Amino acid sequence: MSYTVSRVKWEQAAPLLKNIREQVFVCEWRIPKHIEFDRKDHFACHVLACHDKTQEPIGTGRILSSGEISRIAVLKFCRKDQVDKAILQALLKIAREMALKEIFIYSPLEAIEYFRKFNFNSSGAVFMEAGMPKQKMTCPLNEAGVAKYYLSH
Repeated sequence: MSYTVSRVKWEQAAPLLKNIREQVFVCEWRIPKHIEFDRKDHFACHVLACHDKTQEPIGTGRILSSGEISRIAVLKFCRKDQVDKAILQALLKIAREMALKEIFIYSPLEAIEYFRKFNFNSSGAVFMEAGMPKQKMTCPLNEAGVAKYYLSH
């Protein structure tokens, strides 16, 4: 499958971004809607992946000016196609444009080893978010690698 990842503005693309995140985080992961959609969406830079043939939205992610990468979501039927990798690459490009020195992600505990493979290091204490134990992981932007599939809330 071929797809394209584009930077989009929340104001114009919110219905498309919300639809993907609702399917992945609210329906699959059972994250309450009021937690999934926070005020940070209005300040974040968002990317949207669309299937080239059908133009249907298949994935999304966001980055904040603080360097926080989050809300990476890919529809179930597209996860084998490394859409997440392209989304993360697009977010890293935005981070470089923002001249960030470091990026971070709040990783579910089961994904810590996964992110370590790509130069992310644990930072701080484990905490609970939306009923899931998480760990902050940081990485200097110039050392950031791109991994195989994993959803990040």
